Amino acid sequence: MYSLKSPRLAAMLAALLLASTTGAAIAAKGKKPAGLERYGVAVYSDLCLQKDSGEIGGQRVTLHRFAEADSVIYEFTAGALSWPIVANDVNLDAATGAFDFTIAGADSEERTIVGKFSRDGQTLTLEGDYCGGNVRMPMKLSRVRDFGRPLKNCTPCPPMPEAPAEVAPAEESAPLPAA
Repeated sequence: MYSLKSPRLAAMLAALLLASTTGAAIAAKGKKPAGLERYGVAVYSDLCLQKDSGEIGGQRVTLHRFAEADSVIYEFTAGALSWPIVANDVNLDAATGAFDFTIAGADSEERTIVGKFSRDGQTLTLEGDYCGGNVRMPMKLSRVRDFGRPLKNCTPCPPMPEAPAEVAPAEESAPLPAA
């Protein structure tokens, strides 16, 4: 092993080592948790496999973040996975996580999809009716990290609450004949 002949050199090396470890500890402590990155590609999906039919269900949002602008590719299922739709008018507020974009469907009717990213950037929650349009359920899409994983089984919608039976109006009693 190499021995230091100068105590002054040994003291400088020890001070340098201490300064670097202290700086790394301060940098790690002050680092906030990773959120939505400013540049790159992130994929959010709730795609799943319908247990009874074997069809794919759900949707997928691919967010491309560039210096000039953000872009979105949107896919959904209607029996089969749709062709990718390139969205228009993509708006993302990184401070609040608010997110919306506009797509034109096959019938050329425009539709705006609104959502919000979680603070850590791992979940995208889209507003809307998820289960048949009757139950108000937001759609939670998780960030995809493992693109080779098999699809999970779809979660069935909760049972619909039965509508209360309409109460028939009370029949007015007929006036009694005068005697």
